Amino acid sequence: MFMGEYNHSIDAKGRLIMPARFREQLGESFVVTQGLDGCLFVYANEEWKLFEEKLKQLPLTNASARKFTRFFLAGAIQCEVDKQGRILLPAKLRAAAGLEKDVVLAGVGERIEIWDKQRWEENSTYDDMNDIAENMEGLGI
Repeated sequence: MFMGEYNHSIDAKGRLIMPARFREQLGESFVVTQGLDGCLFVYANEEWKLFEEKLKQLPLTNASARKFTRFFLAGAIQCEVDKQGRILLPAKLRAAAGLEKDVVLAGVGERIEIWDKQRWEENSTYDDMNDIAENMEGLGI
């Protein structure tokens, strides 16, 4: 399980240091794709395969299911860590998440999210947590 929050910078070539704690769990190769809420999602290969299987179960005849599947699969890339612990994020993925320089990598269970630092700060306020917690009961928490 991924957890924790790390601040890093993307260099001029689009490289980002993957925190050592995350690399230990991810291994040398893993998947990065567009995420929801304006960030990127990072999956270990095993977890990505499980996610792909769920996408395969979606009905091909449903337009929303096709679009949902396309969103995650079309932009997905296999990343490899270099000797300095960095990954290369393609320009298209950086643009999709608005990543320029300062980023936050957040472990959120089965995946890691990569956020533009300013966007992270805007979206990580928890003033409404009590209201959200009350609604979680219906989801089994």
